[in-house]
Amino acid sequence: MKIVKFSISLVVCCLIFYLLNFPLGMVPPLAKFFSPFSGFWKNNTTLDKIPEVLDFNGLTDKVIVRWDKRHVPHIFANSNYDLYFMQGYLTARDRLWQMEFQTHAAAGRLSEIIGERTLQYDRFHRRIGLQYAAEKSLQLTMENQQSREALEAYSSGVNEYIRNLEQKNFPLEYKILNYKPEKWTPLKCMLLLKSMAWDLTGYASYRELALTKIKDKLSETRMNQLYPVVPPFTEPVIPEGTKWNFDAFGQKKSVNYDFPTTNFSFDDLFVPHEHNGSNNWVVSGELTANGKPILCNDPHLSLSLPSIWYEIQLSSPDVNVYGFSIPGSPSVIIGFNENIAWGLTNAETDVLDYYEIEFNEKSKETYLSNGKSKSAILRIEEIKVRGSETVSDTIYYTHYGPVVYLENEKPYRRSIPTGAALRWTGHYPSNELLAFLRLNQAKDYDDYVEALIHFECPAQNFAFASSGGDIAIWHNGKLPVRKYGQGRFINDGRNSENDWLGFIPHEQLPHAKNPGQEFLCSANQFPVFSDYPFYLCGNYASFTRSTRINDVLKNAKSITAEDMIIFQNDALNLLAKKALPVLFKGIDKGKLDEKETHLLKTMENWNFENRAELIAPTIFEYWWDEFSDLTWDDELDRFEIEKPPPKSSITLDLMISHPESQYFDDKTTDEIEKIGDISLLAFKAAINRLVGKFGDYNDNWEWGKTRGTNINHLMQIPGLGRTGLFTDGNYGIVNATSLRHGPSLRMVVQLGELPRAWGIYPGGQSGNPGSGFYDHMVDDWVAGNIHELIYLTSVDDSHEDLIRETLTRGDN
Repeated sequence: MKIVKFSISLVVCCLIFYLLNFPLGMVPPLAKFFSPFSGFWKNNTTLDKIPEVLDFNGLTDKVIVRWDKRHVPHIFANSNYDLYFMQGYLTARDRLWQMEFQTHAAAGRLSEIIGERTLQYDRFHRRIGLQYAAEKSLQLTMENQQSREALEAYSSGVNEYIRNLEQKNFPLEYKILNYKPEKWTPLKCMLLLKSMAWDLTGYASYRELALTKIKDKLSETRMNQLYPVVPPFTEPVIPEGTKWNFDAFGQKKSVNYDFPTTNFSFDDLFVPHEHNGSNNWVVSGELTANGKPILCNDPHLSLSLPSIWYEIQLSSPDVNVYGFSIPGSPSVIIGFNENIAWGLTNAETDVLDYYEIEFNEKSKETYLSNGKSKSAILRIEEIKVRGSETVSDTIYYTHYGPVVYLENEKPYRRSIPTGAALRWTGHYPSNELLAFLRLNQAKDYDDYVEALIHFECPAQNFAFASSGGDIAIWHNGKLPVRKYGQGRFINDGRNSENDWLGFIPHEQLPHAKNPGQEFLCSANQFPVFSDYPFYLCGNYASFTRSTRINDVLKNAKSITAEDMIIFQNDALNLLAKKALPVLFKGIDKGKLDEKETHLLKTMENWNFENRAELIAPTIFEYWWDEFSDLTWDDELDRFEIEKPPPKSSITLDLMISHPESQYFDDKTTDEIEKIGDISLLAFKAAINRLVGKFGDYNDNWEWGKTRGTNINHLMQIPGLGRTGLFTDGNYGIVNATSLRHGPSLRMVVQLGELPRAWGIYPGGQSGNPGSGFYDHMVDDWVAGNIHELIYLTSVDDSHEDLIRETLTRGDN
């Protein structure tokens, strides 16, 4: 009997160990995951060890890598091929899973890893044509020798790392998801660039769809008042008085509100926050203490771990550049060299339109254009699904672009119109990589302008400064020429009269060099004054960040880099500073109870800064939200408009310029309310909400606790992010830190005989959660601290923060 029991136990034990080697749904094979030899235990700090020597098949000569104490690699190579090979290898060493996961997401291939849960996500990414766009741009990129060499070398470097990677050292996420890395290709680099272009396409499709519905409900006058092209109080990117020595070849016509757009679904429109933006500014030597320009940049993006950026120095006989790269693509995206510095913000100018398509028959193989049938091109996408059968999807490409969803289909994102073709400049072949390669080695303003010719999508504001003393900014990209008013709404694709008229020639794009004011600033605001010959439209940011930056720089003298570092953390809430005097003015204090009176006094004593330890910013945000809702909800209901309401700058403009406006009357009551009545009601409602959510007035009302900041893991894996961070700022403030968005990096560069620079991003160089360099810069980022960027002029330079050296040897 004992033998039988033992035999049964042995069989059961063997069966358990056998089953543990297979995944159960999303759970990885537990035997492999917990293996002491190859499981997650291996993902610890031992992987932070820097090798002294590496031998590669692929390098043409030796490469030396100097490492500083933050594990930033400074790569010195004797050829550009070896330089980008090592960039690919070292980036993969630190960020392989992130690189590959993001390319799978861009290509619509997550279902290969995760299964049916991501099928609709993959279908959406196939439908908007990201891989189609990447394929077209790859062909053009490979035709240029410089960009082809960089792509091939970088890919070879990544593959060299993958080839030598043992399963026990796989990044943790591969073990959690139970899959392994595949060969890297140049197409993957293009997919990353196109994915970022889609995310940063300024005039988001949600707004085009929403405004199409709204314009059918409002008169032209009311539409322009509540949803204007140019937000109130705007100080454009390009200074007033800039001369334009050309005429636009597009005709300026009044907006046509009558073209047919009645067949679209408008259910539950999703309106993203306005806080996805960026700041950059540059000041000339006339305003600085050392007589040389200073450039500052802080792009505001979704925050995640691993970080979107990877810090690096790249040096060869042709280039010596330092800055921030995108894991998965060669070159430096934002940075500086001995001669110049540059930084980017999203231009927000519209480069995407939807066109209503009328197909001729059920097969959808032809559609109506100018009264004639035009053939659609069918692209078949095969979506592999882990644990299930491959799904085949047909996409119909018109001369405008792909029809993302047919009329009878349910969109993955409700903001995408059905039965409409997507026309996007990202689908045009372009070579953004070449633009960055040229910027990396640029010596002066002319080199900078030549580099920007190759950058087409997404439209960006490129700020520039040189050691020679020049400052400049270009509102750069492939910008469509439209008739006046076109592009804000969905177009009728049956009629070529609604087509774009071409693209603005590069030399005629909005730009400025060495202006009389001695500084330039972009913060996603409208780019030009009304005398610019071409019509531009987009989802431009409110005035608050750009006006605050302009106000400070207008009054600044003897500026130092330290001044700019402090200013990047500026927390002044300009919306509150302008709105609160009006909100205070109308309140009848006799209608407040003791608690409300105390809280109003707190607001009256506030310095308008959104500091984490203060309570006033929390009260203002809740007060403002209630005031906005009370102002607009009844109006939207009256016009049968669901969303979005007019922007905050519109509400503020009415408060200041038209305080007696009928919009402040609550149409749901018999009384006629004034702005003071609405302010009082909003204040009381805000306090009630705060008490209900956080309890009676206490420390839990502090701004850093009620809002806070979460930096989640890229795949939302619990425990691998940093949440509840006690941060200053908010969207609409120079320090634009919000719940899940904010300055994805901060950089300040002081030009001179040699550049000095400082920078930080909320993360770390390693993508390994077990590494000491996974999130080691987050706390400094929260505190507003910044690190010196160690720019080496040669491989032999010394610096106290340099800690290690790696010699890599090729096969020759």
